[in-house]
Amino acid sequence: MTTVAFVLAGIAALIHVYIFRLESLAWTDPKTRAAFGTTAETAEVTKPLAYNQGFYNLFLAVIAVIGIVLAAGDSDSAGKALIYAACGSMVAAALVLVTSDGSKLRAALIQGLAPVLAVIALLLS
Repeated sequence: MTTVAFVLAGIAALIHVYIFRLESLAWTDPKTRAAFGTTAETAEVTKPLAYNQGFYNLFLAVIAVIGIVLAAGDSDSAGKALIYAACGSMVAAALVLVTSDGSKLRAALIQGLAPVLAVIALLLS
């Protein structure tokens, strides 16, 4: 079950790296604007906020990956603690997203499903 948790945490990290790319590097791109439902004008105004938010997603991904590496090596407890922290924060962010705007359920599921399953798998391991 530990391997399943590591794979799910890795998938969660990859999703959050992709979100980082969208928010911090491609926020004003027409495809990104369509995905987030923003206009060109709104994207330009919110670009600094999205840039910052994207880095939060990247940091969560990095913490998850470091946790996987540590847990797979000699620092099992520290690694698992980092996976719990990163994936738990990802799940919390998904809950904030859906509770702030119910129309964002699909995005919240994309953002939160892999990390919640990683946490469950880690608890069962």
